Amino acid sequence: MSTFMPYCLSKKQSNLFIPSPIHADNNEPIFRSSEGSVVSLSAFAYIYSELVQYHQGRAASISELERRLESAGYGVGLKVLEMVAYRAKETKRETRLMSILHFVSSSVWKSLFGKSADSLERSIDHADEFMIVDYEPITSTFVSVPSDLGQLSADAYLSGIIAGVLDGAGFSARVTAHSVKVEEGEVSGAAAGGGVFNVPGMPPRKDKAVFLVKFSPEVLSRDAALER
Repeated sequence: MSTFMPYCLSKKQSNLFIPSPIHADNNEPIFRSSEGSVVSLSAFAYIYSELVQYHQGRAASISELERRLESAGYGVGLKVLEMVAYRAKETKRETRLMSILHFVSSSVWKSLFGKSADSLERSIDHADEFMIVDYEPITSTFVSVPSDLGQLSADAYLSGIIAGVLDGAGFSARVTAHSVKVEEGEVSGAAAGGGVFNVPGMPPRKDKAVFLVKFSPEVLSRDAALER
């Protein structure tokens, strides 16, 4: 069985992002069209690796690299919003805060990854913060982060997509990606046998991606006014 392997790196390139080996015939959906066409895991892993390496060579710090990845995902998010709304033939836009979050964690996630996000949670301490949880984020499942970039969130690209969808829908928010250790006894989709991106030979993930969504004060004020 053929496998996808990254191209050979020179010594100067040794600190770059490298995708983990993926079976080349694994065509699980990443971006799925209504006609059923898909982009394979191998293709996505290779392209995403190139994207990160491109921005890494132009970033002076880890935080700048994350901002660049978020910016790259933001434009995708704007287009995804249009695509999902068009395919659903939706003529009305979401006006409530919880409704748009459910739209992102269900409709948008299914359109991109063939599944809903694993959970949507509200912060107990901060009314303006919500968390979208994914146990198998594709942008960090099939890449390895070099030790000198250990604090880098490989899922920053997805947080940019979320921000683009929300901003395009009129819900301005700051979205950041965080890697959180899976607690003992916590069952992920993959561990329960429901993982979408299961690849033979891949070790189980020890962390999950938490996308922290912090809405602007104007959004909260508008939502509160609609409740009255």
